[in-house]
Amino acid sequence: MMREIYLDCAATTPVDPRVLAAMTECLEREHANPSSSHSAGRRARALVERARAAVAERLGVPPATLVFTSGATESNNLALAGMLAERGGERAHLVTSRIEHKSVLDTAKALERRGVEVTYVASDPNGRVPPDAIAAAIGPRTALVSIMHVNNETGVIQDIERIAELCRERGVPLHVDAAQSAGKLELPLARWGVALCSLTAHKLHGPKGIGALYVRDGVPIAPLFHGGEQERSLRPGTLATHQIVGMGRAFELADPAAEAPRLAALRDRLAERLLALPGVRLNGAAAPRAPHIASVSFPGAEGESLLLALDGVAVSQGSACMADSPEASHVLTAMGLGDALAQSTLRFSVGRFTTEDDVDEAAARVAAALARVRSLAAGAPAWCSA
Repeated sequence: MMREIYLDCAATTPVDPRVLAAMTECLEREHANPSSSHSAGRRARALVERARAAVAERLGVPPATLVFTSGATESNNLALAGMLAERGGERAHLVTSRIEHKSVLDTAKALERRGVEVTYVASDPNGRVPPDAIAAAIGPRTALVSIMHVNNETGVIQDIERIAELCRERGVPLHVDAAQSAGKLELPLARWGVALCSLTAHKLHGPKGIGALYVRDGVPIAPLFHGGEQERSLRPGTLATHQIVGMGRAFELADPAAEAPRLAALRDRLAERLLALPGVRLNGAAAPRAPHIASVSFPGAEGESLLLALDGVAVSQGSACMADSPEASHVLTAMGLGDALAQSTLRFSVGRFTTEDDVDEAAARVAAALARVRSLAAGAPAWCSA
């Protein structure tokens, strides 16, 4: 039976056994509600606060600035809607980019339906959003700027430090979606002066269903849900102690300085082998990129067909949240790729447990699958001029 190779760590990562052990111990020993005042509840609360401190330490921020959520999608919704939904017309303007995650773009569209003005800044062909273009979009009514740190499809890194500086000069708070960068890149949120930052655990070998929103002291934000005073009344409901413990342990273990060089070496090893195939191109190649993602286009081979031919190699056509959409990637088309080329693109992403043998065998399987798909495609020679 063919060995399965997992190269879809940008979608989600395998849970680290050390994280699983911490969660299992919590489930077995500490079942109390962390909001309860008895001794068992206080023990559960202590675990929650220990995890909060671990995440905060990795980010260099005070623990009290972190609000636990169900993940980065909820954090993005809370950041945007919480800052804008109840604002009056004098501050009802959001600035974001055309290449954001759908949880930002769809929230922005929902806000537009409520009367909020939204400016969508374009990226350059390498997937970088020019900081000066963001600054130019800010006006007297702007309540928030929202820009992701690392693009989830291409791995391209935005210049958050410069963007934050420009936002500070104009007195506008900045929200950053850091789902793909936490644990892969340093996130000096305090030094940058970021107001809000969305985080998740399952992109760095933690559990699914748990994330956090960093809310800098003094940043006004309204809750999306009501019914309790948990998490500063910004996220009411019984805390998932075992998932929070898992997130804390995942952030403890995620050391960008130690892991990023190895991930980048694996990504580059894979990309080198894929780019040796005829006509293949790497998207965002001229921009700074996170160490774990490679977006590769295979002209002449429809992406879904290539995925099916690659049975046994777990990769994706782009964002996991768009897996059921027949449309070409909004990120790649915004970068200037035509629909056909965008739909011929696969995203490869490595993680803590990826090996050199994994990427070498995956590259060999891609080469064989690509040859089969191109030979079967109508007008197969068309890739030569794509």
